[in-house]
Amino acid sequence: MKLQLNGDAITAQVETLADLLADQGLETAKVATAVNGTFVPATLRAGHILQDGDSVEILAPMQGG
Repeated sequence: MKLQLNGDAITAQVETLADLLADQGLETAKVATAVNGTFVPATLRAGHILQDGDSVEILAPMQGG
């Protein structure tokens, strides 16, 4: 399926948002996720089915000073 991931076009063989995180090597990372501009909490990622053309944002927390 074709997706937009953080603004970049990708092709991935995934079904759910959790699958996409695993595909990207982020299954254990502490990240925030949104699909088509809507926040998806970690507890709902395994059940969130992705559709061809979805726009996915994966954001990691940043520390600074």
